[in-house]
Amino acid sequence: MFGKPVIKNTRIPVDLILEKLGEGDVIEEIKEAYPRINDEDIYACLKFAAESIKNEVVKNLAQ
Repeated sequence: MFGKPVIKNTRIPVDLILEKLGEGDVIEEIKEAYPRINDEDIYACLKFAAESIKNEVVKNLAQ
């Protein structure tokens, strides 16, 4: 998947699941659309996102 992180043992990109959650899809809808994943996989996507931005520093340019 061009170096994108994917859910283990699938070709489903993590960012796709995060995008679906951000658009308001609920876990049950996502699992229905992607039957190969489970709750644990979706929570792993959220944990991955949290870990990815944990140490990010953002400058406030609107001063």
